[in-house]
Amino acid sequence: MINITATTTAHIPGLKQLLRTVELFPPEMLDEMISDYLQNNVSEELWLTALDEDQVMGFAYAVPEALTEGTYNLLAIGVLEEAAGQGIGSQMLQHVEDHLRSAQARLIIVESSGKDYYEDARQFYLSHGYEQEAVIREFWSAGDDKVIFTKYLQSAS
Repeated sequence: MINITATTTAHIPGLKQLLRTVELFPPEMLDEMISDYLQNNVSEELWLTALDEDQVMGFAYAVPEALTEGTYNLLAIGVLEEAAGQGIGSQMLQHVEDHLRSAQARLIIVESSGKDYYEDARQFYLSHGYEQEAVIREFWSAGDDKVIFTKYLQSAS
């Protein structure tokens, strides 16, 4: 049974191991990325870890978008390669959305690559009610577009 919980320092070794198997960002970047969240008990960042007993199976990372009201950017969601297709990513995404709704966030954005390699990721978001909002051509590099997805978490007032 998967347990999704707030990320703690005890999860760091498992997160680094997961990052070695997925191509989200280099594991050596994790310590700096998560330091404010772990040291600041009023951080608005969201780090969640999916556990099967004590094994890290997945994680999600979202941050408030600067200069906006209630907009969060889901920067990463990853699942161990051997656990792909078991619904862990969907559970993680639902937890992120539920948490952000309870925090009165109104909009979540996700940025992806337009490369063929990321087609499954783009389809994942579309299948979970996200809409493709924009494409910025050649953003990441020559031939690699940025694809932006959005989902409203609160109804418009």
